[in-house]
Amino acid sequence: MKETLNIIKNDPWLEPFADAITGRHQYALNKEAELTNKGKQTLSDFASGYLYFGLHRTPKGWTFREWAPNATHIYMVGTFNNWEEKAAYKLKKLKNGNWEINLPADAIQHGDLYKLNVYWDGGQGERIPAWATRVVQDEQTKIFSAQVWAPEKPYKFKKKTFKPATNPLLIYECHIGMA
Repeated sequence: MKETLNIIKNDPWLEPFADAITGRHQYALNKEAELTNKGKQTLSDFASGYLYFGLHRTPKGWTFREWAPNATHIYMVGTFNNWEEKAAYKLKKLKNGNWEINLPADAIQHGDLYKLNVYWDGGQGERIPAWATRVVQDEQTKIFSAQVWAPEKPYKFKKKTFKPATNPLLIYECHIGMA
């Protein structure tokens, strides 16, 4: 016999909705277990995934990582390779659904557009990376692409007293497409 949640025990008006509430509660627990790797990491660790995933400049060039547990092959395509799948831009499968590629510094440049060609059993599709830090829309086609944003010279602030924060912006909530 399943345990009745305290919220239902404490509020008899919720009794008619007990199955729905219990189902939603169980779904939330399952999702938490999935995101925390069954408790091996915290939700905060998961939320900090952007520090690991996505495109990052390194001392040797670039590292790009994506989480795609059902993928069989992934290629990074973009303006740097004429949007063609090339062996030099094929991601390597790691464990736990993670994929990675390390590229030399000259393999991609500031302003380059890119996407992922993702293959899975029974299909294939073009995807914008989940951890893209900049996405732009083509004015003619209206298609979105991720964009490499790494200007040679960072923006110089005109006010000498202004000191921008260097930590990433904390976004509490975001409603995509509601603007």
